[in-house]
Amino acid sequence: MLNQKSEAALIGKVKNIANVMASAGVGFTDYITQLTYILFLKMDEEKEEAGLDSTIPAGCKWQDIVNLSGTDLVEKYEEILSTLSKEEGLIGTIFTNATNKISRHVMLQEVFKMVDSENWYMMEGDLKGAIYERILEENGQDRKSGAGQYFTPRALIQAIVEVVDPKINETVADPCCGTGGFLLAAYAHMKKQSKELEKLKFLKNNALSGADVTPLVVTLASMNLYLHDIGVNKSPIVLQDSLLDTSDRLYQVIMTNPPFGTRPQGSVEVNSIRTEFIRTSDNQVNFLQHIMSIVKTGGRVGVVLPDSVLTDQGATAKVREKLLKDYNLHTILRLPTGIFYANGVKTNVLFFDKGEPTKDIWVYDYRTGIKHTMATKKMTRAHLDEFVECYCSGHIEDRKATYSEDNPNGRWRCFSEEEVKQADTLDFKWIDLEEKDQRTVQEVLADMETEAQGIITAVSKLKKLLGSVEI
Repeated sequence: MLNQKSEAALIGKVKNIANVMASAGVGFTDYITQLTYILFLKMDEEKEEAGLDSTIPAGCKWQDIVNLSGTDLVEKYEEILSTLSKEEGLIGTIFTNATNKISRHVMLQEVFKMVDSENWYMMEGDLKGAIYERILEENGQDRKSGAGQYFTPRALIQAIVEVVDPKINETVADPCCGTGGFLLAAYAHMKKQSKELEKLKFLKNNALSGADVTPLVVTLASMNLYLHDIGVNKSPIVLQDSLLDTSDRLYQVIMTNPPFGTRPQGSVEVNSIRTEFIRTSDNQVNFLQHIMSIVKTGGRVGVVLPDSVLTDQGATAKVREKLLKDYNLHTILRLPTGIFYANGVKTNVLFFDKGEPTKDIWVYDYRTGIKHTMATKKMTRAHLDEFVECYCSGHIEDRKATYSEDNPNGRWRCFSEEEVKQADTLDFKWIDLEEKDQRTVQEVLADMETEAQGIITAVSKLKKLLGSVEI
């Protein structure tokens, strides 16, 4: 009960200051980033007070700044960020491309006061980690910031981890890790499996690997794991464009939710570096190829991908053909819309193993007739109970379909090897339920507002583009 009160109280503090910041024009994402930097400085000081070695260089410590105010505070803070962003190891990762986004000294001082009022380092990992996770979730719900693209619903992550079932002696990777949700869930799942010190040491320091192309995300993910006592000397998160990664490191388990859409204009073409890849500009298809290339023989994958990966022709169909030939795509989980912060995204989770070709494909349809919204009807872990039970992790030979002639709307169905070969796509549908829009008026208006904002942004960019062109 004490932990619950502490967690609620601290989250309340963070949100209250966020509201003040918002009124001064500081977005939640910028605020959380600065909170991360300041929190790390405070925790380093607490480590020293506990008799442990500091990892912060002289002149950049908590005591060098905490008693400053006014422009002195802002200038010293910016100096510290500049210095630490050039460091190596964990410090350099936490402070990747660090800059100050809170220029008003009064606002900045409020964050310092809030952090200074608590003892963070001695707080148990589960508590301080849970607090940070909740803050990241709040940030993900901020539609205006676009931060939701970094946050996969934890209920979905938990279900994926449970069925993929990473073992404590296995390596686990997420090549587009966002704020580290899959890695943290894998860690929580794996650490329960043994109390042997060597295995736990391997789990904390060597088992997990993550990467992201966005400096902000690398900072948040590294801090998220650090607060859960993972990677306390060297962060398992790296800043890199995974699609251009040509290292030969392989992993036993990969769980991820890669970015969808086309590769940003001006980016290096993936096929020019990864010449073995089938050429395509689709992020999701390139990431599928990357995942296929870094999983060990016998390894397991759970990856969130849009419908287009199952249906598109051309390059996508060629990648799909390779997947079915060299990997055992044994399970597809069809997901409903309304569980991600982006509107209308139709996704699936593909589960496959490396080393054998695909034969039967089992499909669980948790889409047809299912409605979720981020505001009033969030998907919870309990919603996926039947899927997890049907999956039969570790003993898939015992799977039994809930679909039959007597129950044509059963959500769990097996498609035979012959049916798979004859299918033009892997978008299997069979449930016949009338789908109705169950959104509330408020939710419809919120979706309209989001779409309108997207149109305004697009028009603004077009105006800027046309402004530089003579007509």
